[in-house]
Amino acid sequence: MSVETVIVDHPLVLDALTRIRDRDTPNALFRQHLERIGTLLIAEATQTLPTVQGTVTTPLTETSATRLAVQPVIVPILRAGLGFLAPAQQLLPAADIGFIGIARNEETHEPEPYVNKLPDNIAERPVIVVDPMLATGGSLIHTLELLVQRGAQQPMTVICALCAPEGIAAVEACGIDVILFTASVDERLNDQAFIVPGLGDAGDRQFGAPA
Repeated sequence: MSVETVIVDHPLVLDALTRIRDRDTPNALFRQHLERIGTLLIAEATQTLPTVQGTVTTPLTETSATRLAVQPVIVPILRAGLGFLAPAQQLLPAADIGFIGIARNEETHEPEPYVNKLPDNIAERPVIVVDPMLATGGSLIHTLELLVQRGAQQPMTVICALCAPEGIAAVEACGIDVILFTASVDERLNDQAFIVPGLGDAGDRQFGAPA
C-alpha cells in the first residue's frame, strides 16, 4: 500500500480551505476555519474504525448499540498540528493524545525534533497523525518512524489540510503504510520548501510568528 491518498472534496471543506488560503484572513478566523476542516477530515477518516455490538438502556427500553471497539491514539505534530487537536478531541473524547514536536531548520529544511511524548499502549490501537501541512514530508516521516518503533499498527491514518506532491512521494519512499486524508494536493514546493499555492506557514497563521 505505502500511501493511499483520499481527497475530501466536501463543500464545507472547500469553503474553509478557501478561507485559510486567503492571506487577509486574521489568525483567529484562520484557526476557526482550520478546525472546520479538521472536523470534517477526521469524521471522514474515522469511518472505518472498528466497532462492537451490544445493548444500551434508554429511558424507555433496552435496544441495540454500536460502540468503538478500541479508542484510537491521536498524534498532533507540534506546533501546527495543535490546530486539529480540538476537533479530534471533540469527535474522539476518550482517545489518548501523543505529542511529537518537530521544528524545521529554515536553512536545510530538515526536521529538528524537540518533543516526544507518546502513550505507552500504542500497539493494537488505531493511530491518527494530524498536521495541517505535508510539505517536504520530513516531519511526518520522522513521526511515523517513531510510531513504528513503538509498535503502531499499519496502515496509520494521516490527516493534512494541504499536501505537496513532493511530500507524498517522500512518504511513499519511506515504506510505511499510510492512508492520507486531505483537502487538496497542491502544485509543488517552492525554493523555500513552502507549498504553492498553499497558505503560508500554518503555525505562524494560527499562533503568530515567533519573535
